[in-house]
Amino acid sequence: MNRIRVEREGAVGRIVLARPEKKNALDEQAALELDQALHEFGDDPGVHVVLLTAQGDDFCAGADLAALEAMVDAAPEIHRRDAQALGRVFTSLRELPQPVVAAVRGRALAGGAGLASACDLVLAHEDAQFGYPEVRVGFVPAMVMTMLRRSVGEKRAFELVATGRVVSAREALELGLVSRVLTGAEFDAQVDAVVQQLARSAPNALHLTKQLFYALDRAGFHEGIALGVEANVAARATDDFREGVRRFVRRRKDQS
Repeated sequence: MNRIRVEREGAVGRIVLARPEKKNALDEQAALELDQALHEFGDDPGVHVVLLTAQGDDFCAGADLAALEAMVDAAPEIHRRDAQALGRVFTSLRELPQPVVAAVRGRALAGGAGLASACDLVLAHEDAQFGYPEVRVGFVPAMVMTMLRRSVGEKRAFELVATGRVVSAREALELGLVSRVLTGAEFDAQVDAVVQQLARSAPNALHLTKQLFYALDRAGFHEGIALGVEANVAARATDDFREGVRRFVRRRKDQS
């Protein structure tokens, strides 16, 4: 049985975590399916934005502990293969040309919190919860710390992973773990509004924005400005830029 469901609605690619009976827990198969879906959308120029959401009451409870128990005595290379499958999902999310929006209801825990934070935007239901409780079962929130440190800073990140405490959507917003908290009654409509706004944006501009945004992670000040110059020049060469500037100038002339 597939762990995810993949849909396409116009310029929006949708990936749905589809194991509600397991609280959408992640195992190697789920990771492989996620990575394949991301690559398929990444290769499709008709997809301008990707929405990641989930079936059931919870977004994702993290690793499938039953699957981990079944392989607890396996050889190290088996554990490495399992970990690498999820690691590829995180890198694919970062490398995907299109922005990825996570819509989070219920609990996003451990690898599930990491999956959400690996996305470019995180829209949280007001009742959502986030946490990294791996230490409570003798585990390490290993790969997810890469995203967490970047999102909330060193001291806050260490407190979350060392205590394993679960935070509300509002505190997650204050910490910088989510982009926006949306009210329950209007959650789906507000998520759709954000996604459709992105879908209507010039795709080349979004691609260049995302590419530059994350390239700045590894750049010093002067290199960052130089990378910005190159992205600026590349944007000016697109039809979207030319048409957008001409449209803006015409509108200003009509208003004067």
